[in-house]
Amino acid sequence: MTTPYRGGFAPVSEEITAFDLPVTGRIPAELNGRYLRNGPNPLNLDDPSAAHLFLGEGMVHGVRLRDGRAEWYRNRWVRNAATARRLGEEPRPGPVHDDFDLAANTHVIGHAGRTFATVEVGARPYELTYELDTVGPCDFGGTLPGGYAAHTKLDPHTGELHAIAYYFGWDHHQHVVLDPQGRVSRTVDIPVADAPMVHDLALTQRYVVIYDLPVTFSMDHAAKGAPLPYSWNDDHPARIGLLPKDGGEVRWLEVEPCWIFHTLNAYDDGDQVVIDAVRYPKRFVDARLDLGGMPTLDRFTLDLASGKVSESRLDDRAQEFPRADERLTSLPYRYGYAATADDYLDVIFAGDTEMEDLPDAAFGNALIKHDLLRGVQETRTFARGAAVGEPVFVAARAGAAEDDGYVVAFVNDPGRGATDLVILSAQDFTGEPVATVHLPARVPLGFHGSWVADAEGS
Repeated sequence: MTTPYRGGFAPVSEEITAFDLPVTGRIPAELNGRYLRNGPNPLNLDDPSAAHLFLGEGMVHGVRLRDGRAEWYRNRWVRNAATARRLGEEPRPGPVHDDFDLAANTHVIGHAGRTFATVEVGARPYELTYELDTVGPCDFGGTLPGGYAAHTKLDPHTGELHAIAYYFGWDHHQHVVLDPQGRVSRTVDIPVADAPMVHDLALTQRYVVIYDLPVTFSMDHAAKGAPLPYSWNDDHPARIGLLPKDGGEVRWLEVEPCWIFHTLNAYDDGDQVVIDAVRYPKRFVDARLDLGGMPTLDRFTLDLASGKVSESRLDDRAQEFPRADERLTSLPYRYGYAATADDYLDVIFAGDTEMEDLPDAAFGNALIKHDLLRGVQETRTFARGAAVGEPVFVAARAGAAEDDGYVVAFVNDPGRGATDLVILSAQDFTGEPVATVHLPARVPLGFHGSWVADAEGS
């Protein structure tokens, strides 16, 4: 069995708790909370699910910062029923969707004072404690009617959390809104053909943006035993939907065939809707992750008067995991951040290439800062062989201007064989880090994370 879990993706075998972590530099005193990140960490590489990067058991890594100190680091497997049993534990109680239970491995978020690990393809999230232990599967107090989604978007104006859930057994997607108290306040079923995958969404002040793109569930690949049977489908039209937040039908606009994992941001501009996202020419070709071309940062401009969509290239370098100041979600904005991704996944998934033979360009060892107003970028490069995770922006204080804050990310340090939490000044992006927290272990390359600030007084 060929496995993608090699090199920087190789799993760790232990759960660790470490206190009073060593720091180079000075942690800003205003950073009180947890930096959390999720990703696949298979328990057994001989398991068939370990043949696909999206299917390994989830492991959440967290660093707690308070009063200028790095108080602790923890890593914990998300204990769905199967993982709990394999660890010799009793499964946690809680409602799963359609007997579909995954050890959530895609994202980790905070909402309504709680912590949730989320996952792809319609399984429910798992709730975690503050210290990252598993509480159990969650249906938000009985208010979630079906499955949930890997990605969410918080509306900073209302405090509502939006998601687009999909599931291979449905003939629709479902728009799910959580209120600020963490209960589902409304759902809308959106009919779609072919059971397409939808990884992310976007918000503007007027609309929820829905992607309906040519990656669909494939019975042929399911029959062949594909671990994740979604495949590029030339017969499925590519379109973007605009669901009015205040109610009404989805308006669909056709786009050139492409694939989008992640949105940077979106906003309304008069009679236009602007969407900035990482675009692939194709993905999941023949149900594989390593075919389909390089990801670039593109802008989609939807003209509501003409019904036409125009596309422009913001940056042609390969990049992924785009993030912006989330206080400006749905609003015009200037700055964004991303991790370089010279598609080293393509090389890793090739199956025969040894990691030490990879060229320099195959390693994502840099972060990019986009100034979209000026149309320029800055690049913060780390050591050769370092592997950089998703950058997350944290404002310096309530009411701080855009870009007045910090960019935080996990960076694997090849010299130590372990990982650092690097805190950069957003306004001195290429300068020395404000602080580097040295973790006692390696954090495998993974997916998404969040800065979850502590409540006042905690």
